[in-house]
Amino acid sequence: MNTLLLLLLDSRAPAGAHHHSGGMEAAVGTGLVTGLTDLEDFCRARLRTSARVCATFAAASARLQSDTPERSVVRAADSRSQQQAAQQQSAQRQWGVLDAEFEARTPSEAMRTASRQLGRGLVRLLRSVKPEADLVTAFGRCPGPAPHHPLVLGAAVGLAGGGPDLAARAAALAACAGPASAAVRLLGLDPFAVQGMLARLAPAIDSCAADAARASAGPPSSLPAGAAPALDLLADFHLTAEVRLFAS
Repeated sequence: MNTLLLLLLDSRAPAGAHHHSGGMEAAVGTGLVTGLTDLEDFCRARLRTSARVCATFAAASARLQSDTPERSVVRAADSRSQQQAAQQQSAQRQWGVLDAEFEARTPSEAMRTASRQLGRGLVRLLRSVKPEADLVTAFGRCPGPAPHHPLVLGAAVGLAGGGPDLAARAAALAACAGPASAAVRLLGLDPFAVQGMLARLAPAIDSCAADAARASAGPPSSLPAGAAPALDLLADFHLTAEVRLFAS
């Protein structure tokens, strides 16, 4: 793994992830998560459902990024440029479809909003560390304020030299590490015990990522749609709280 990938995937990078708890604040507030055992159960449930969806779309995005042509100036007399322009338009349509398919798999309005907020933060980070990257071709037809986070994550991994496997693993790990980090702050858990819990989850995270990378080769409409209705309801409920430490 090169240094650019490490910078992009570093949890300390200024991409805004620390503002989101991945549903943990609502789970703690409703008493569903009260300690380390509940936290581990929460993460394992995510790996079977929404985390697998995110990992698959991240892997599909990394795969699509590797096939996306670089942007070029179009000249009417240059048939090669016209062919490249047609390829770019086709790529934009594919990115738009991928974004719409993830949107359809995210029924909670709060989670859709959070995903695009996280996507916007990662786009800003990507532009700062790789300013020469063409993000217009990839995201030009995705609704604002930014594409969904798994799409940006996969594109970032692809632009930095990674592949679908790494993109899937990064998404699966983030689906557990984000809530785990939030739980340390919300419940005052021992951070070393939480890291130990994440280490126990490592085989399940790897398995989730491997399944997601394999599934990502299919058409967007066939990608996994595993749902976690309780998390969707909690996400929307979280917005009604008078006092919130996290945006989601």
